[in-house]
Amino acid sequence: MKIIQSFTSVAYSQANGQTEVTNRIIVQALKARLHGKEAVLPVEIGQSSTQIESYPSNNDQSWAIELDFVEERRDRAIIRMEAYRSRVMKSYNKHVRSRDFQVGDLVMKKVKPVGDVGKLKARWEGPFKIIRRVSSGAAYYLEDSQGHTLKGPWNAFHLKKYYV
Repeated sequence: MKIIQSFTSVAYSQANGQTEVTNRIIVQALKARLHGKEAVLPVEIGQSSTQIESYPSNNDQSWAIELDFVEERRDRAIIRMEAYRSRVMKSYNKHVRSRDFQVGDLVMKKVKPVGDVGKLKARWEGPFKIIRRVSSGAAYYLEDSQGHTLKGPWNAFHLKKYYV
């Protein structure tokens, strides 16, 4: 028997628990698929054991009952998922400010930081006039005070109303 024992050093110490975490995930997935039923190893199927002998014979009936309620459980899960989604959306939208502008409105646009921008530089510049709205309403084409159209549309997030 030519058995060679060799030792290795850990080259990536952060991965020490990676195998355990992977095994834990696999075990959790198996438990979820078994729905709390007792697992039977393939070796035990061919041999008689206390686990095989105590296995309930009416298991087919209980599985049939479980299958009858699958659609109802799916419907309840969808309802819970939609309720959760609406709560998250409500929480998110609580902090969102609506920026809806009309053609002809004067707006300030956010200065894009290019190169060495200091702390004391202005963050907004303008005023600019809105000359056209993109179909979605989230972007606008702007014109400066000399009548020159700015290149490309500007997202409403980067604009704010200019008050005279």
